[in-house]
Amino acid sequence: MSWEVKKGPEIMSQRGWLVDKASLVLLTKARVIDPSQDLDTVTDILIERGKIKKIGDIDKKELENYHTLDLEGKILAPGFFDMHVHLREPGQEEKETITTGSTAAVAGGFTGVACMPNTNPSLDNVGVVRWVYDMAAGGPVDVHPIAAVTIGRKGTQLTDISDLYHAGVRAISNDGDPVGKADVMRRALEYSQLHDLVISTHSEEHDLAAGGVMREGEMSTRLGMKPWSSLAESVMVARDVLLAEFTGGRLHVGHISSWQSIEMVRWAKGRGVKVTCEATPHHIALTDEACATYDSSFKMNPPLGSKEDREAVIQGLIDGTIDAIATDHAPHTVEEKLVEFSFAPNGVVGLETAIGVVANELVNPEKMSWNEIVQKMAIAPREILRLPSASIQEGEVANLTLIDPEAVWKVDASKFFTKGRNTPFDGKNLHAKPLGVLNRGWILICPDARMLWS
Repeated sequence: MSWEVKKGPEIMSQRGWLVDKASLVLLTKARVIDPSQDLDTVTDILIERGKIKKIGDIDKKELENYHTLDLEGKILAPGFFDMHVHLREPGQEEKETITTGSTAAVAGGFTGVACMPNTNPSLDNVGVVRWVYDMAAGGPVDVHPIAAVTIGRKGTQLTDISDLYHAGVRAISNDGDPVGKADVMRRALEYSQLHDLVISTHSEEHDLAAGGVMREGEMSTRLGMKPWSSLAESVMVARDVLLAEFTGGRLHVGHISSWQSIEMVRWAKGRGVKVTCEATPHHIALTDEACATYDSSFKMNPPLGSKEDREAVIQGLIDGTIDAIATDHAPHTVEEKLVEFSFAPNGVVGLETAIGVVANELVNPEKMSWNEIVQKMAIAPREILRLPSASIQEGEVANLTLIDPEAVWKVDASKFFTKGRNTPFDGKNLHAKPLGVLNRGWILICPDARMLWS
C-alpha cells in the first residue's frame, strides 16, 4: 500500500489543488534561498523528470512541451522537514492516518516528516517500521519513522537498535513519555553510538509534573488549574545533558519550552556536548495567558510557558541555541478535545499553520530572516537526523517548498487536511502562506496559486 494507492493526491485534487507529474517544468523569477550553499538570489530553475537540470538563464527556445510556474515575488526553498509529528497510524486512525497527515504536510509546505512512535502498536520493531515506509511509498512526502527507545515505550528494555537502524531508522525516542530510568537512558545513549543515531527526548519528570494541566505560575493560580512545574522539563533536560556528556551520545531535546531548559542546553553546547534541540510554533507564539479562555486547544505537553519562557525560546532561536523548529503535530478527535480543559488530552495540530505562525512571530517583526527560518525548518532537521539534504543544485532531486511571503490569510480549521481540528490559531490572520511543494516528481500547488501555472 502507499499514499498514492490510498488516493492522497486525488484528495488534494478534489479540493482544488493542482496535482501533476509533468516531465519538464520551468520555475521562473523565484527568490531561491538555500542556506546550505549561502544562496539567496532571484533566478530560474529547470526541472526535468523530477531533477534540477539547470539553474540560471534558460533559453526557452530550446524547450519543448514544458510547463511554467511563475514565482516572481515568491520564495523557493529546500523542502521543509518537520522532525516531530504524530501520524497516529497504526492504531489510532480516528485521529490521523499516514495519508491525512501527509496531505496536511503538503498543505503546510513540508516535503518530509519524522513520525513519533507512540502508536498502537508502537514503532518498536522492524516490522512496524517497514509497514510505515510501505504506507508512505509513492507519495510526495518523505516519511521517516522514529522508533521507540524501549519495547512498548515502557521504559525498561531497549529495542534492537541495530536492526532498527538497518531498517532505515535514524532516530529513537519514547516521545509521549520520557525514558524515566536514568540507567536505561544511559545505555540507550551508549548503544545509539554504534550507528550515530540521535535520541530525541520527551523531557518530563512525572513526579514534578504531578498530573498538572497547565504551567505553574500566576495564571494557573488565577484560573484554579492544577499546576505543572517547569522543573518537570528542566530537571529531565539536565539529567539527559549530563548523561550525553558522560557517554558521548547524541541527544536531541524535543519541544523545549522553559528558560531553564534552554539555559541548560546553552551551557552544554558550550562544553561541547552533542546536544541539539527544537522549539514549536505554539511555544514561539503563545504564553500561559492563552489558557484563560479554558479552551482545550491551548492544552499541550509541554504546557504553554510564561512570558519569560517565550522570550527565552525566541532568543534561543536567534542565537542558535535552538537548532530547529518542529510542530509536534498532535491531532485528536473533536470529541476528545470538546471537554473540560482538565480532562482533554494534550496536543495541538501544527503542520498547516507552522510557516504562517513563524512568519508572524519571527520574520515580520524582523527578529529572524527567511534565510534563518529555512535553516531551522529545512536544513537543520535533516542534518540532525543524518538524512540526505534537499539542496538546490543541478543534478539533485527537486525537493522544494514554495512560499508567498506577502500573503495574508485566515486560519480555518474546518478546511484542514489533517483530521485534527485542535489548533490554537483557528480564526487568526497569518502572514506568509505555503503555496505548494515539489518532491519525488510530484508537483502540488494550492488553489490560490494555480494561476501561476501554465
